[in-house]
Amino acid sequence: MDVSHVSFDPEHLTPYVLLAIRSIDDFPRIFAYGDAADLALDEDDVDPSFIASAKALLVTGTPLSRPGSRAASMKAIKAAQEAGTKVLFDLDYRPVFWGVASHEQGGEMFVASEEVTKGYKGVLPDCDLVVGTEEEIRIAGGSADTGEALRGIREVSGATIVLKVGAMGAIVFPGEIPDDPEDGVRVPGFPVEVFNSVGAGDAFMSGFLSGWLREEPIEECLRLGNACGAIVVSRHGCSPAMPTPQELGYFLDMPERPRRLRDDEWLEHLHRRTTHEEPEELRVLAIDHRWQLEEVVDELGVDRERLRDLKVLLGRAFLKAAQGDHSAGVLIDDVYGDKALEELTGSGVWIARAVEVARSRPVEFVGGPNVAATLRTWPEEHIVKCNLYWHPDDDAEIKEIQEAKVLALYDACLKEERRLLLEVQTSPGLKYDENSMAELLGRFYEIGVLPEWWKIPPNPDPGVWKRIGDVVRENDPYCAGLLVLGQGAGEEELVESFVAASSEPLCNGFAIGRSIYAKSARRWLSGEIGDEGLMSSVAESYERMVSLWQKRTERRTREGAAG
Repeated sequence: MDVSHVSFDPEHLTPYVLLAIRSIDDFPRIFAYGDAADLALDEDDVDPSFIASAKALLVTGTPLSRPGSRAASMKAIKAAQEAGTKVLFDLDYRPVFWGVASHEQGGEMFVASEEVTKGYKGVLPDCDLVVGTEEEIRIAGGSADTGEALRGIREVSGATIVLKVGAMGAIVFPGEIPDDPEDGVRVPGFPVEVFNSVGAGDAFMSGFLSGWLREEPIEECLRLGNACGAIVVSRHGCSPAMPTPQELGYFLDMPERPRRLRDDEWLEHLHRRTTHEEPEELRVLAIDHRWQLEEVVDELGVDRERLRDLKVLLGRAFLKAAQGDHSAGVLIDDVYGDKALEELTGSGVWIARAVEVARSRPVEFVGGPNVAATLRTWPEEHIVKCNLYWHPDDDAEIKEIQEAKVLALYDACLKEERRLLLEVQTSPGLKYDENSMAELLGRFYEIGVLPEWWKIPPNPDPGVWKRIGDVVRENDPYCAGLLVLGQGAGEEELVESFVAASSEPLCNGFAIGRSIYAKSARRWLSGEIGDEGLMSSVAESYERMVSLWQKRTERRTREGAAG
């Protein structure tokens, strides 16, 4: 998406709408516009050469209600005509913006006005496509009768006209208007529960245009528009509810559709995954350790409060090393890492935050058993990380408890719109064999837990990584990736794991901590080095780990050639 011509206006605010969700047919709203940024457009904001580079120009009716934004719209339309760019007109009639309805009547969709009709008819002759609801067609055509209004539009415009009729879909009039508007080209809508009508028109337009601009048959354009509208009205929100191509394809291929689309778990999963653009790689400094560091300070006779200062410095070392690196991430806790977390939040880096009580098995959550309430207090950018001590040979009782806890966590993440990183380590006294991890992940998917990322123990066997990858691909092809954890391993062991994991495309990063910072942290805690020495050492170690990760495929290629 090219946003090069989106500008910042320091003098005007972004407008918003207050919507009350009540009965299906009653969604009262108040448009809090005032002197809004989008209506402050003027002719200087229009670049004819940019419009000429486009296949189509979409203008809407609301900017016609202000002199400046109307002039900008007309200049854009003229530029499109001169360049041979198609002009699409979304009538988008909001009586309150034209001053023919009060703020309290923000939900009113139609108020007759000769002035408004005149404004619309000044644009209609220049259009290739006109789209509107019955109320919008009536105001544009200057008649309270829909058929007469359609004919009024046709008198001044040869554009294809699309009449939206809500749950019944839409009707298209490519040419002459029939005596009965029902005789136009039509495709029925999709019967779904209307949860929120805001955004339905924009969704229909996006779907319809995706077909129309590819010169698909009108019936297919309608089907796409109706499907997008149906998906959006089934959800909260407007722009955040818009479907992606993956969602749309799945929806259209469904043999049966629930009336409550929100009940289709895979459709909602697709929405979550395909509306977030995750990093292609993640190189994470893990500083969420708690009990391991407590053992160190207790051994050294240092106050545990010093761990807070340590983590602040580790966080600063990370920011220094990660500057400008969009693949850099940090994993931290809020027990000793609370101060560091405050500094990291808002920095733009990928942040995961530990939700588990350290060393708990069965897993317990920081903040208590109501994990949804805990997550509700977290900044939206914080990704939920949970470490689980789990083995296929665990007792049935502990398995049942752990599964219930993880399901509760996953449900909380869904409800609070949080992304999830699950870390799996072996239970005390047990070891994983070559199939253990794939078996564990398969069980998670079997019970319906689909995290965005998995954090997996290091392993030098490419076959293990392939088995893990196969399980993930089979159950969740939209998984964001597998991360190699460190477990305090030495450099050579980690390099072996990096090389082995490089054969698995889903393994796209690491989340390593003590292997990077443990020695320097111990020296700082014992007073051997100062703050700057600690930060420089950790930054260098992190950068070295990044370099080892980036060279993993080179080593695999050399080893393959040698073998």
